[in-house]
Formats: sequence, C-alpha cells, structure tokens
Amino acid sequence: MKKILLVLTLLLTLQFSAVSAQTHLEVNGVTVPRKIEYQNKTLQLNGAGGRSKMWLEVYVQALYLSQLSQDPKFIIDSDTEMAIRIEITSSMVSSNKLTKAMNVGFEKSAGSNLEQLRPRIEQFKTYLSDAITEKDVFVLAYNPLDQTINVFKNEVLKGKVQGFDFKKALFGIWLSDKPVDETLKKHLLGI
Repeated sequence: MKKILLVLTLLLTLQFSAVSAQTHLEVNGVTVPRKIEYQNKTLQLNGAGGRSKMWLEVYVQALYLSQLSQDPKFIIDSDTEMAIRIEITSSMVSSNKLTKAMNVGFEKSAGSNLEQLRPRIEQFKTYLSDAITEKDVFVLAYNPLDQTINVFKNEVLKGKVQGFDFKKALFGIWLSDKPVDETLKKHLLGI
C-alpha cells in the first residue's frame, strides 16, 4: 500500500511540475510567464534573455507577440499587439541609468528619425523616472488600435506614448540591425 501511495504521489508531483513548466520559463533566476494578457488578447512568449553590463546581470527581458516570429524586421514593422517585459535583477539599476541606456538604444535604433522622436522619447523617459528597485517589472505594450506604447510599472499604467514610428524605434532598441545587445536579440527571437 505504501508503494502505491508513493507512486501516486510521485505521479501527481510530476504532473504539477509539467503544468508549471508549461506556464512559466526560468531565465537567470527570474520566472518569466509564457503568456500575458493585453487588450483582451493572449500574447505568447517569443523569447527571453538576460542583459549584462560589465559582468553584472541587470535585467531579464522577454518579448511577447500575437504571432511568433524569428524575423526582427517583421516584428519591428508589425502593427499588431506586442509587448516587452523587463524585470530588474540588480539593485545597481536606477531610473537615471535606465533612461541613459534608453537614450543610447534610441540613438542606435531611430537613425535619421531621432530628432522627430525626441519629444516622445523624453515623454517616455518620464514614465521610467520613479525610483527603481530589484524585482520591479516594466511592460512596454503596443496597442495597434490607437498606435500607442503603454508603459506599465508593476502592473500600474504610468503613461502612453503615441506613434507607430515610436513603437518601431522602441522595439528596434533590442531588435534592429544595431541592437544594444546582440546575444539578447537572439534570445528574444528564440534563436
């Protein structure tokens, strides 16, 4: 009887472990959901990876799409729901450091469109200006209905930035031909 109970317990444990593995992914110690809900749609995890700066893991990032893809240009040019999820993994990350990193990313991504985007980049950075602590989660979600990037911090909407051109530049920070981190780009694409 004990053997039967042991086998049943083991089988039930394995089933629950399999369910958990299907709903979440572990990346550098961070639990990343495989799906998120946005605008009454389910976005699927396309890929996830960690961002390191000077040998220090600073955040884990995940890319969620309504249509999975390994084509960065298709993703950048797509006018469909999508989101970037960033979980801060280091107490060394501050809002000042994050906004400086965003500046560098936008400069690489926006190219000749940078000056036209500058007022919206400044607006976007104000949504990142609150104190940042380890385990803070940012979701940068694109809504094609009004062509806005919705900035959430710990599930609270901080604000919106208008424009499909802004969306392309924002996602281009990590997916363009000049990404801030080539390895992270490959992870986001699931390569």
